[in-house]
Amino acid sequence: MAAFTMDPNWIPFDPNPSKPAFRLPEGAVDAHCHVFGPGNEFPYAPERKYTPCDAGKDKLFALRDFLGFQRNVIVQATCHGADNRAMVDALRASGGMARGVATVRDTVTDAELADLHEAGVRGVRFNFVRRLVDPKPDAYYRAIIDRIAPLGWHIVIYFEAADLEEKWGFFTSLPTTVVVDHMGRPDVTKPVDGPEFGRFIRLMEDHPNFVSKVTCPERLSRSGPPTYDDVIPFARLLVERFPDRVLWGTDWPHPNMTTHAPDDGGLVDIIPRIAPTADLQRRLLVDNPMRIYWG
Repeated sequence: MAAFTMDPNWIPFDPNPSKPAFRLPEGAVDAHCHVFGPGNEFPYAPERKYTPCDAGKDKLFALRDFLGFQRNVIVQATCHGADNRAMVDALRASGGMARGVATVRDTVTDAELADLHEAGVRGVRFNFVRRLVDPKPDAYYRAIIDRIAPLGWHIVIYFEAADLEEKWGFFTSLPTTVVVDHMGRPDVTKPVDGPEFGRFIRLMEDHPNFVSKVTCPERLSRSGPPTYDDVIPFARLLVERFPDRVLWGTDWPHPNMTTHAPDDGGLVDIIPRIAPTADLQRRLLVDNPMRIYWG
């Protein structure tokens, strides 16, 4: 088996996160996390644009228990391409306490899709962030959508705020539930009530099949850790305006961070700042992910 060496500038996840002061509601779901390898067991994709540290299922499940979550939604990492074996292995080891979002090619077979579904996969992810992947023509994604429709899967889309106008027609034509990663990556130096984030709010208002993850303050913030104050108004606006269409997750093990490894316990302690009532917290962390992934 080939050896993999993580990129020299890679920032590994925090091995000793703090214990959150915020107590998660019973049945809470970490609805956005990943597994990386280990590379000697589940090799990284030849076409990958980064080589991460190993971050396998055992560490993910230990973090789940430490933080107080009961379930995970494991999103296929771009470093594994369309080879979903590491993610599926984690799903099968979870005892039904994890669901998955896969990456598949338009050549995927019905048998392969059936195996993924049986393992716990409930969606596919389309990544449009050019520094991470090479996006395909719209027709490529439509062919995949036609294939997954009989399974009742949803679509996860990852894009940057500046791309929303260009992709508006394609995104709004998607026929399934559409889950948007990380609030569409808003530029938090711009006003929360300004035109750029306003376009995203309009997307959510006009298209009730859209759901937003209010995740990754560590990725979006300019003010920085530990409080990520500049991201809070964006996430809170979405939670309060669309309480039944928001999800939250750690994004562990935090791929491609450029400044710091966030404290996962500190991230959990941000939740009551964006979902200030017990009702909003339960919808965000329990009701919504259970409906979408275990419903």
